[in-house]
Amino acid sequence: MAFFVALLLVGVYSSAAGLLGGGGGGNGRLEQNSVPDEYVDLVQTWGNLCPELSPALLAAQIQQESGWNATARSHADAQGIAQFIPGTWATHGLDANGDGVADVWDPEDAIPSSANYSCSLAAQLRGVPGDPVDNMLAGYNAGPYAVIQYGGVPPFNETQHYVQVIRTAEESFTAPAAEAEPARLPPSHAAAAAVHFAQEQLGTPYLWGGDGGPEDNGRFDCSGLTKAAYEEVGIELPRVANDQWHAGPHPGRDELLPGDLVFFAHDLNDSRSIYHVGIYVGGGYMIDAPYTGAVIRFDPIDTADYFGATRPVAG
Repeated sequence: MAFFVALLLVGVYSSAAGLLGGGGGGNGRLEQNSVPDEYVDLVQTWGNLCPELSPALLAAQIQQESGWNATARSHADAQGIAQFIPGTWATHGLDANGDGVADVWDPEDAIPSSANYSCSLAAQLRGVPGDPVDNMLAGYNAGPYAVIQYGGVPPFNETQHYVQVIRTAEESFTAPAAEAEPARLPPSHAAAAAVHFAQEQLGTPYLWGGDGGPEDNGRFDCSGLTKAAYEEVGIELPRVANDQWHAGPHPGRDELLPGDLVFFAHDLNDSRSIYHVGIYVGGGYMIDAPYTGAVIRFDPIDTADYFGATRPVAG
C-alpha cells in the first residue's frame, strides 16, 4: 500500500461540491474491481480533491491517458501513468509519497499530481461558460488558454473526443449509489481558500520565523504559513502555534474538515507544549512547513504526537 493512503485533499482545492459552483464528478466511490488493486487507494483518495473531480473521473482519465501503464511514453514525450509532458510535470509534479523525489514514473506521485493539476485547471477555468468538468478535462488535454479562448471546450477533434470518452467511461468506474459513502460536509469558503493558499506554497523552503513577506523571500515556518493562509480570508490568527490552538473550537479526530488547523505537542496533556501546526487537507494529511532544510509539503497527521485540531473562526 502506498506510503500515504490518503489525501482526500480536499479539500485542498477548495471546497466540497457546490461551494464554488463545480459540476461535481460523481458519488465519490469506485466500482469494485474497476481499478487495478495497487492504485485503488490512490484514486479513491485523490479523486475527491475538488468539486469537479471524483474517483471515477480520475480513474477514467488515467485509463484514457495510459491504460494504467506506469512506464508509458507517448510520441509527444508524455510520460508515466498520467502522461505528463516534462514542462507540465516541472510545474505541477508532487512528491506525494514523501520519498524526497517528485517522480513522474512513480504512480504514487503521478496519480496525485494528475488530480492536483486537474483541480488547478478547474479553479483557473471557473467562470468559463459550459460544464466545469468538461472544461477541466479539455484544459488537461489542450491547455487552459484554449478553453478560455473558445469559451468552453475548444473545437479540436482530439480534445472533444478526449472529453467525451472520459465522461462516458466515468460511469463504468462509478459505484452504484447504494454503495456510495454519505456525502461529506463541505468546508467553509474561508477554510477552502486557506487550504488553496497553503497548496500554492507547496515546495517553498522552510524558514524559521518566516511570515512569507519580501524580507523572507516568501518563506514560512509552520505557524507563519497557517497565519498567512487565514489572513488571506480575513481571519487573524495569533503568530505562534500554541496560541493558534485557542483560535476556535476543537473538532474531534473524526470530525476534521479541510482547513482545520492540526497541532502536535511534546505533552499530549498540555497545550503549552504544542510545537507544530499544519492545515488539514483531508484523508489523514495536512500541508505544513516542517523544519529547517525541508519544504512545505504534505505530511500525515496520524503520529504519536498529534494533539488535536482547531477550526478557526473570525473575531
